[in-house]
Amino acid sequence: MSEHEHGTARQPAITRDSYDELYRSASSVWTGRPNGQLVAEVTDLLPGTALDAGAGEGGDALWLASRGWRVTAVDFSAVALGRGAAKAAELLLSDRIEWRHEDLDAWAPTERAFDLVTAHYLHAAWTDREAMFRRLAAAVAPGGTLLVVGHQHGEQRGHGHAHAHEAGALYTAQDVAAVLDPEEWRDVVTETRDRDPGAAHRTGNPVPDTVLVARRR
Repeated sequence: MSEHEHGTARQPAITRDSYDELYRSASSVWTGRPNGQLVAEVTDLLPGTALDAGAGEGGDALWLASRGWRVTAVDFSAVALGRGAAKAAELLLSDRIEWRHEDLDAWAPTERAFDLVTAHYLHAAWTDREAMFRRLAAAVAPGGTLLVVGHQHGEQRGHGHAHAHEAGALYTAQDVAAVLDPEEWRDVVTETRDRDPGAAHRTGNPVPDTVLVARRR
């Protein structure tokens, strides 16, 4: 998911059944800009194949495609994916992005198929998070990169963002790292990083990012 642009009133926690309703509530829910941690980690990588897990309206997928990546963008909101596909057509990027309507709670990507697997803010209290991150990690090709970003666990729960996150929906980079076999991964980084100031201002949410970056051997 990309950074939220609209809304200042605190709302109830989002559930899986309300995401299409959320996207229908405005002509665009996210800014369309790529997430800051994605830009920081991927700008210097050679383009290849990428999986954008929880793609939302496609801000990250569109940025990746514009830089030469071939992207599989996955989300369980058909409304969000339709908007992403329309924007891709407008930007003449349709041939570089496959939009897949899938539920990450159950869908398993092809193993070792992607040079980059990226997931931002997959804050779903209903999912088996460990199993989901194992499936995403398994999709990273040898030499490829796994990037998982969330809001720092244990910090502010409610904010101006349309999501009022439940405690059970949050995780740390260390939680994600715990599912990785150290024999299969190198350069595993788990950090807390300040959010992009512009994103913090737009969302009313200054909670730091928890960031995992890892390379498959």
